Amino acid sequence: MFSRLVRPSALRAASFQTPTSALRFQTRALHRIPQLQHDAYYKENGIPEFMSPEAFDFAWTQYQTLLVDKLNLLTQDTVDADAKPGELLVKYSKRPEMASVFNYASMAHNNHFFFNCLSPTTTKIPEKFAKDIVDTCSSVESLKMDFLATANAMFGPGFVWLAKNLEREGLMQIFCTYNAGSPYPAAHSRRQPVDMATHSPDAPLGNQFAGSMGAHSQNQKSLAPGAIDVQPILCVNTWEHAWMMDYGIAGKEEYLERWWDRINWDVVFDNYNAISSVKGARSSVTRDRSLSML
Repeated sequence: MFSRLVRPSALRAASFQTPTSALRFQTRALHRIPQLQHDAYYKENGIPEFMSPEAFDFAWTQYQTLLVDKLNLLTQDTVDADAKPGELLVKYSKRPEMASVFNYASMAHNNHFFFNCLSPTTTKIPEKFAKDIVDTCSSVESLKMDFLATANAMFGPGFVWLAKNLEREGLMQIFCTYNAGSPYPAAHSRRQPVDMATHSPDAPLGNQFAGSMGAHSQNQKSLAPGAIDVQPILCVNTWEHAWMMDYGIAGKEEYLERWWDRINWDVVFDNYNAISSVKGARSSVTRDRSLSML
């Protein structure tokens, strides 16, 4: 069972309301909620030993609906009406006046990426992928410790990503994006990879143990300043609404531990294989494959 701390009644009853204006043109909406592989099962049962049906409804069904409805409101009757969230976040990453479109598009993409990499049961890491993890991270357990330490130390909402480095064959990298920041090089100006309390804006991308001691951490691992061409293959959502309902205000660490046991490693390995890691070969089709998830 989850750690069931007493939840405020306001949190239990919270519900994202679809704007009335959105309902008026809902039949014309072009941005839609993507269908998860186990969507029907999750709605009925939640994600076993990880997320209750109520928390799944809150963090996926209701929240993703809010993001999609907002995108439809912001892009209705424009050239962006049928653009995918991944396309919008790249298009508007350098346009401050279009921050709302970027934020909703990036959050819709990131939240889908997170839920798309989950499984209702424990999955085994494919042998070839496990070998690559050992080659770059010493061991699967080392990767887990680094990943969860980074996520647990992250102060504030966002996502923690495992990405494949396109500059160095086989290298994988852990890094954070805060709020609605995007992990993609094409949107690097809105990556938001650091906690400004412990990092400078030009801090190198790496396993920064965000919110702990940042660049001053003894475990700091960074890429060279120019090596930022990475593509995500896995992420965990650290926004409070994803874990507080089931685990309580102090339950983030347990949430992360349980999340690790519900990673769909087959999906992660598919993401890994879909990315070209040949140095200098930057196929836009391969590079932006994950951007087309919605």
